[in-house]
Amino acid sequence: MKQLVFLAAVWAGQAVFAAEMPVVTLTTNLGAIDIELNDEKAPISVQNFLDYLDSGFYNETIFHRVVKGFVIQGGGLTKTMFEKPTKAPIKNEATNGLSNLRGTLGMARESDPDTATSQFYINTVDNVRLDYQEGVPGKYGYAVFGRVIAGMDVVVKIENVATHTQGDYENVPD
Repeated sequence: MKQLVFLAAVWAGQAVFAAEMPVVTLTTNLGAIDIELNDEKAPISVQNFLDYLDSGFYNETIFHRVVKGFVIQGGGLTKTMFEKPTKAPIKNEATNGLSNLRGTLGMARESDPDTATSQFYINTVDNVRLDYQEGVPGKYGYAVFGRVIAGMDVVVKIENVATHTQGDYENVPD
């Protein structure tokens, strides 16, 4: 059984992209994904992500949910499907004007809007239905906080792996 494991996540501790936004590299067993983080529009989500990254939390976690034509999600479970203990949830920043478009990173959360912790997803298609919808009850949205700037081919490889149900988890990579 193959698992998609983050072998390493690299953060240099300084901006490394022309736009002066932080860039991280997620290294998986299928290749590297470079992500630019928008700390101007999503400062809480970006700082939360970087705090988890700096602590080594993401090392050896997997993309545990892979839904073709939707998202790949990771950042909280190990290859044995053990859910790592997290810090307190953060405030939802879905009203920041960033949209859940193909290649963007968003904070995964439970049904309550302010429940995001360590898990994130990468949109594999435009998912504007995940955006905040003003005046629509219950449409709090999912906060976008970054975008893939290199390695979208790796995201597509991950999106296309076979999946199965494992216990309470659906869409687990084979």
